[in-house]
Amino acid sequence: MWTRGRAAGAALRRGCTRLPGRLVSSAGPPWRLLFFGSDHFAVESLKHLASSRSSNGGVVESLEVVTLSRDVPVKRFAQQHHIPVHSWPPHNVDGRFDVGVVVSFGCLLHERLINKFPHGILNVHPSLLPRWRGPAPIFHTIMHGDTVTGVTIIQIRPHRFDVGPILNQELYQVPENCTADELGAALATKGAHLLIDTFMTLSERIAHKREQRQTGATFAPKVHPSMSWMVWEEQTCDQVDRLYRASGSRVRRTVHGPWRRLNTCHDASLCQQMPLRTTWMGRTIQLLDFVGKCHISLLDEKRKPVPGSVSYQKESSTLAVCCKDGWVGFKAVLLKKRLTASDFYNGFLHQALQKRARHQPAAALFVSPAAGARQRGNSTNHVLPG
Repeated sequence: MWTRGRAAGAALRRGCTRLPGRLVSSAGPPWRLLFFGSDHFAVESLKHLASSRSSNGGVVESLEVVTLSRDVPVKRFAQQHHIPVHSWPPHNVDGRFDVGVVVSFGCLLHERLINKFPHGILNVHPSLLPRWRGPAPIFHTIMHGDTVTGVTIIQIRPHRFDVGPILNQELYQVPENCTADELGAALATKGAHLLIDTFMTLSERIAHKREQRQTGATFAPKVHPSMSWMVWEEQTCDQVDRLYRASGSRVRRTVHGPWRRLNTCHDASLCQQMPLRTTWMGRTIQLLDFVGKCHISLLDEKRKPVPGSVSYQKESSTLAVCCKDGWVGFKAVLLKKRLTASDFYNGFLHQALQKRARHQPAAALFVSPAAGARQRGNSTNHVLPG
């Protein structure tokens, strides 16, 4: 841990000056950093900072970590690499650090804490701010079909997330058919590199920081399990595809506590699956292994199928479901247990279809629950962010 003697020695080596009660840093690297983070997205930045600390000519002189009290990836990485770890909220910060770094941490930092860092606190945000401010930028990038995104390094401000001045920003072309997990991994790496680049000329970047423009600002609200319910009458094939790639994928589990928290969607170990859902014969079904848009032939071409209609395609072992403008396919479902499309058809759907004329007219339909039912149905299936 940092001691008074080490602090004074480092100050002399780096040309720092001491004011009453506070150590003021020099204008250039290497920097003394306090890192705030939690999930795997944050680990990528921490990994690069730790590597810089160990190299000659690196931008990091010392590195310590603040993380949540439970077993999160950032805490595990720090312990494995002998980086000092502090529980949230941190104590005894005065005069010990030049700058803070926040990456996917989930807590709103108070102004009195921000002011303890001479160069402020930086944040790595996976979008081209001011587009997709908020807790789930990657999810909404995929959901809205953005073809270009990026990473932004900002100085954080108190009271609100993601509104601080921009120090550095880099574009990233979203690959076709990219999932939220894949995009998150790519932006984590790009963000880590951009953070190191920012620290190389931090004083100059702070001097030339630019405020975020007001035009083009959009908000990325937290991922809610109700988003995984299919509404066949309203969703097009492309929208179903984007929803699957965005949520097939993850939603953050809640962490309860007295501090305001932010849900992020980058971490497999902190997150649970959020598969697409519908109802069949009054029972909830999870739709798995999405295969995209289907082109099918119906026995009665003159009869237009209603949204939610289900057709089993024997040749490809696919369940095709009619949505607003076509058909989409799934290779498996979860109904108490995982079933292939073939198993579901042979064990459930086919039998129900034989009886539908007299007793079960909805046997060939996946039904969208009413909005209120979609909200109520979440409490038993997911733990929601607080």
